[in-house]
Amino acid sequence: MKQSGTDLRRPANRRMFLRNGMIAAGAAGIGAAVLPGSSSSFERNDDDKSPITKGDIAILRFLQALETVEADLWLQYSELGGTQDNEVSGPGMAGNPAYTAALTILDGDMPQYIHDNTDDEISHERFLANYLKSKGADPFDLSPFKFLPSSQADGADKTAVRLTNLTQLTVDTSFWSRYRSITNPDFDPGAPFVQAVPSLNVGQHTAIPRTNDDTAGSNPSNPPSSISTHLQAIAFTAGFHFAFIEQGGTSLYPTLAQQVSNSEVLRVLLSIGPSETMHFQTWQDKAGNALAITDTDNGFTGSTGSTVTFTVLSMAKGETNPESLNGDTLQANLIMPEPCHFLNQDLGPVAIIRPTSTRNSGAVASVMAFANDGLFIDPKTNKNTGIVQALMLLAEEADQARRSD
Repeated sequence: MKQSGTDLRRPANRRMFLRNGMIAAGAAGIGAAVLPGSSSSFERNDDDKSPITKGDIAILRFLQALETVEADLWLQYSELGGTQDNEVSGPGMAGNPAYTAALTILDGDMPQYIHDNTDDEISHERFLANYLKSKGADPFDLSPFKFLPSSQADGADKTAVRLTNLTQLTVDTSFWSRYRSITNPDFDPGAPFVQAVPSLNVGQHTAIPRTNDDTAGSNPSNPPSSISTHLQAIAFTAGFHFAFIEQGGTSLYPTLAQQVSNSEVLRVLLSIGPSETMHFQTWQDKAGNALAITDTDNGFTGSTGSTVTFTVLSMAKGETNPESLNGDTLQANLIMPEPCHFLNQDLGPVAIIRPTSTRNSGAVASVMAFANDGLFIDPKTNKNTGIVQALMLLAEEADQARRSD
C-alpha cells in the first residue's frame, strides 16, 4: 500500500503501534486465567475436563472483532450489489442496479452469493459475541472506530457510518497463485507467489461505486456491453477483493485452533472456519471470469488516479503447471487447492489449507494484511484509523495463547 499512512509490514512499526496505541475502547479485562463453564442451555461434553482458559477467550475475542470488521465490509457490498431483502440489507433498500449488473459479468448468481456471504459473517459476529457473554467475558467493542463515510451512490445507506473503507484498496492477489502451486508458504517462506492482477496491488482502487458518477453511462439491461469499462473495473476489483478477504479466514481459523485448550472452543473454531473456506473457493472461481479491460480512475468523485488492468486468466500465458516450484501458476480453472509440500517434503504433496503454521503469528498477520489492504484508511487523512492499534492488541493476545493439556 503506497499511500495509506503508516506501513505495518515492518516489525518495528508494529511494536510502535503497540507501544503508543494503547486504547481504552473494548479493553475490559477478562478476569481470571480460567473462566467458568458454559450455561446449562449450551451443549456440554462431559468428557471435556479442560476449562476455558484466558488464551481461549483471547482467541475468541480477536475472532469476534475480526468478524465484526468483515460484517461491516460485506454489508456495504450487499447494500449495493446483493440480493435485497429484509434478512440482510433491511426494508426499503433497493441496491444499485448498474453495479449489480456489472458484478453479474463474473457470475449470474453474484447477488445471491454476496447476500449469503454477508448473512454468514453477521451470524459469525453475533454468535461469537453471544458465546463470549455466555462464558462471562466481554465482546470487544469496535463502535468507537465506526466513523468512516458511506458510499453516496444510489442503493447505499448514505447516512451510515462504517468501520471499513472499500474505496482506497490495495488488493494482494497473490492468494491466486499460492493455492495453485506445489509450494507452501509454511514449508517454504521464500516461495514466490505472483499477483493474479499486479496492478491491483499498486495504488488505491475502489471496489464499490462511490457516487453516481461511477455508474454514469451504464445500463443494467444488457451486461457487459451496456456497462462502462470503469464500472466493470470496479466490479472486478470487488471480485478479487472478495477472495482476498475470505482466504484470510480460511487459514486463520485452523491456525488459531492449534492454540485452543477447551474442546468446545475448538469445536467453535473448527465449525466456523470451513464456512470461510467455502466462501473463498466460491470467490476465486468467480474472479477468474473477469474480462480483459484497462481502466484509469480519473475524473470521478474521489478518484485516486490509479490504473488497473485485468487479463483473461483462463488464457493465462506462461507457467500453468501446478507442480512448478516457481509459484506463478495463473490458470483460472484450478479452483481446488493443488497438493503442496507440508511438514516434511519427504512425505509428498498433499491438498491442504495454507498457511497454518503458528510460527507465522496468524492473528497479527491477518490484521497487517487488512491494514495494508487499505480497509481502514480514513479518507480525510489518508492514514489508517485507530482500529488498527486496537486489533493489533487483540491479535498479540490471541497469538500468545498456548494449548494446555
